[in-house]
Amino acid sequence: MGEILGRSVRRTKNMKVYVGNLPFSVEQEKLKELFAPYGEIEEAVVISDKFSGRSKGFGFVTFKDDEAAKKAIAEMNDKDIEGRKLRVNEAKPMDPDRPRPPRRDFNQQRRF
Repeated sequence: MGEILGRSVRRTKNMKVYVGNLPFSVEQEKLKELFAPYGEIEEAVVISDKFSGRSKGFGFVTFKDDEAAKKAIAEMNDKDIEGRKLRVNEAKPMDPDRPRPPRRDFNQQRRF
């Protein structure tokens, strides 16, 4: 499957990019606009609080081409957007072996 009509085809995979320190005013469409100049975007998602709906200040952009994603990481990391320096890097799956910090209840007391 690596050749089509005598030509070799280089397969590229999708790459998900983490975007942190987003201004709270940035919504999904704006996030997509910020990263569109670097390549074709499959998905752009801003993570929001499930109760308030307010942005948590980070999101993910999935590029159809990993080279475009690498270019976006190189050029957008530390870029100032609305007074905040973005943190952009390759997204990594959560490590199931690394414990998460304890959650807080509504009374702001730690649960152990």
